[in-house]
Amino acid sequence: MPFSTPMAAAIYLTIWFTVLFAVLPFGVHSQHERGDFVAGTDPGAPVAPRLLPKMIWTTLISAVIFGGLAAFAHYAG
Repeated sequence: MPFSTPMAAAIYLTIWFTVLFAVLPFGVHSQHERGDFVAGTDPGAPVAPRLLPKMIWTTLISAVIFGGLAAFAHYAG
């Protein structure tokens, strides 16, 4: 393994959160766009954020990116 375990965990978490922030806006519709307002909430708040599927996709995408990075580090250095 090209990284120590703590370093690998830190790199993976950095990749994971970066990918999460990239994936979060996909498929989001605000209350204003849908015309479905809930009293006391911001009109820009999402109607159904679907966080669990986004977290699953984030984990899969991050694993692929981390695997590629680890393979590159192993073979290149």
